[in-house]
Amino acid sequence: MNDWNAKNYAQFLDERTRPAKELLAFIAHHQARCITDLGCGPANSTELLYKNWSDAHIVGVDSSPDMIKTAQARLPQVNFIQADFHQWQANTPQDVIFANASLQWSPNQHELLPRLVANLADGGVLAVQMPDNLNESSHRLMHDVAKQPNWRAKLSDVAVRPVMLGVDDYYGVLTQAGCGVDIWRTTYYHVLPSVASIAQWFGSTAMRPYLAKLDDDQQQAFIDEYIQALSQAYPSQADGCILLALPRLFVVAIKR
Repeated sequence: MNDWNAKNYAQFLDERTRPAKELLAFIAHHQARCITDLGCGPANSTELLYKNWSDAHIVGVDSSPDMIKTAQARLPQVNFIQADFHQWQANTPQDVIFANASLQWSPNQHELLPRLVANLADGGVLAVQMPDNLNESSHRLMHDVAKQPNWRAKLSDVAVRPVMLGVDDYYGVLTQAGCGVDIWRTTYYHVLPSVASIAQWFGSTAMRPYLAKLDDDQQQAFIDEYIQALSQAYPSQADGCILLALPRLFVVAIKR
């Protein structure tokens, strides 16, 4: 898959950062000296951590070279490293491992989560937020377009985002790893100017595996078909805007 594009991702950065702020608010009272932002992206979440714990040693981790370059320019006082979070290992037990909209890309969360807990200090916090929107029209229609005859041959082997674990699974895996666990779900209704904005939103995230298989002209044709499908599912509101429902799952695990 081609690299993440930090500039495209930043188109809706305020909306993407809001869940990180709400996740941080739940753990901001914890004392923390060693913090890792796992899947830090362009450092929008890392900046929140730095402002809350300015004296802590904070490391941002992301697999994308472009995201790391953008993050380092944004927060030169923080250390950023390019790494896959499946292989990441802390040098020191962490007081906070923060994962904002990143772990949903893991195909083996049953194994990943206990390993992350093992990197926590006693009393340390694993704070996770993940979009839980695979059943939303925004994603179902993307997959439906990819199954159309004109795209099926090109996109049949696309590795899309894995299905997330159930709430019971997250609770069970993390309690068995020795944590107290709090889980909640929030649905955001983002006000966007048009259905084309939905395509822009997911063009830098969920649609990437599809677009990576297509040339420039094919990418635009795929996006146009997706937008046409979206227009049937997202009606205009009285002010001409549309509402994008985006459910997100929050998990906070404290190592006993």
